[in-house]
Amino acid sequence: MALSRALRLLCRHLRPSSALLSSLPGWDRSLPTEKKTAAKWKEKKKSREGFSLPGCSWEERLVNMVTPLWRLPYQEQLQVKYESQRKILQTLASRLEELGIDVQKPGGLCCPLRPVVPSPVINGYRNKSTFSVNRGPDGNPKTVGLYVGTGRARNIVCVKANHLENIPPKHKQVAQCYEEFIHRSPLDPCILFHEGGHWRELVVRTTSCGQTMAIITFHPQELGQEALATQKALLKEFFTCGPGRVCDLTSLYFQESTMTRCSHEQSPFQLLHGQPHIFEEVLGLKFRISPDAFFQVNTGGAEVLYQAVRELSQAGGDTVLLDICCGTGTIGLSLAHKVSKIIGIEVVEKATEDARWNAAFNGISNCEFHSGKAEAVLPQLLSSWEDARPLLAVVNPSRAGLHYRVVRAIRNCKSIRRLLYISCKPEGEAMRNFLELCCPSDPGKKLAGEPFAPTLAIPFDMFPHTVHCELVLLFTR
Repeated sequence: MALSRALRLLCRHLRPSSALLSSLPGWDRSLPTEKKTAAKWKEKKKSREGFSLPGCSWEERLVNMVTPLWRLPYQEQLQVKYESQRKILQTLASRLEELGIDVQKPGGLCCPLRPVVPSPVINGYRNKSTFSVNRGPDGNPKTVGLYVGTGRARNIVCVKANHLENIPPKHKQVAQCYEEFIHRSPLDPCILFHEGGHWRELVVRTTSCGQTMAIITFHPQELGQEALATQKALLKEFFTCGPGRVCDLTSLYFQESTMTRCSHEQSPFQLLHGQPHIFEEVLGLKFRISPDAFFQVNTGGAEVLYQAVRELSQAGGDTVLLDICCGTGTIGLSLAHKVSKIIGIEVVEKATEDARWNAAFNGISNCEFHSGKAEAVLPQLLSSWEDARPLLAVVNPSRAGLHYRVVRAIRNCKSIRRLLYISCKPEGEAMRNFLELCCPSDPGKKLAGEPFAPTLAIPFDMFPHTVHCELVLLFTR
């Protein structure tokens, strides 16, 4: 019963967008597309808001929303996720058929699908957690936790995350201490920017080496520099000399922000206490992590993933590796001993600095890292590419997928014959990328290169208890 219910829940997450193909070469607008009815949209929205089980406590609503598979034994969770990835590959196969490309394999898949690779850690695996500040179930506006509900529906409730199995105890401890601090503070929380208030979200990052970084976001509103300095001093005192010292923070950061999200370049992260970085070890290499640098959220799972990428790359000693959306350089540097050169591209400048430091610290010299948007850096890099060595591309974008100019640059570079696409949401915008990589050539859209074909798919469970997993798709041509 629980498994079938989980499968029904998962299907709601996998409905493909009917707009995916509208701008692709070879797309026939007369072909039928799946239309979302108002009833389906309401059902999806309702499930997302976490109110599917009437009579549940707020804690149960949160756990059902964040970790909907938590009731299932782990092997059944993997079965559910395998089914979801199978449906995604079937969707891709049918979409490619609509473009006139016959890639159907047994089971209606576009390529062979291996079983889901399990996570080596099932509980408390997250090395990064983001906690919000808002009204709790008891009306307390200084509750630190995760949201149930949506801002659009005006039904947000902030619920403490103490009972979530995917968040480690250290993260929960820091969140509890932050809540105690803002309870003591005379300043209000910033729930809606235009209504005033100051205390905002908390990000906690930890490593397997036992280090902890806390990043607190604060809306300055009309406070002057002296008042800001006072708040920073109080925050530092609380976490170094007061009740918060039990957290034993390696790094305590403070960011003044008037936006929902902003980078270090937009508003610098201010180090109030401790070391500027924390450090993680993956596959025998040491990696430096800045406050806003991307790092896979499941460190043990990342090691398993990167080992598989090594094998799938089939890189020889003369191969040049393009590591696109490289973060702190983990994938490229883990392959450095197998290739002749690594070229990394990353939009977050501090992460690029981390990647360069990581390379130097680990004694890796056959690499270069470029800071900037991939859609600006990659086309320029490949337009003048004359190197005769084989070129391997590995892409690991956010949920938003790759920019069209990145896909076009890859398609049009004849030296790239093998591409590994790592996606945390293959049913989303990544699906558009898959189709752009495989669709027929179209000079009108500047897609002159030979199409790729999906060759192998391997899902990795980086997020136990949730419906999500990381899919590695190998494309060749």
